[in-house]
Amino acid sequence: MSKYLYLYRGPATPMEDFTAEQGEEQMKLWTEWMGKAAGAIVDQGNPLAPRASVRDDGSAAEPSDQNGYTIVEADSLEAARSLLDGHPFLTEGKGRFAVEIFEILPM
Repeated sequence: MSKYLYLYRGPATPMEDFTAEQGEEQMKLWTEWMGKAAGAIVDQGNPLAPRASVRDDGSAAEPSDQNGYTIVEADSLEAARSLLDGHPFLTEGKGRFAVEIFEILPM
């Protein structure tokens, strides 16, 4: 089994900007997905906050809109991809959000 990194990318709304009801609904959706994928989740992850980007020449660059991560364990990249079925980050349906998947290679 290999470990895979999910990087969440898109214009996500910070939790503190949700109403109490919206926050509860989001937590419910995430809890449901994590329950479904529980056997594969190695690190449920966290949101990513203040960001910066530095280029190889030392200049500043516009940081990407990565806003969270999760680490899972799966037999293949396709198996890691299939765990995203019903993932709450991918429910909008407008193409603004994505989960990028990377295999974490051992050193």
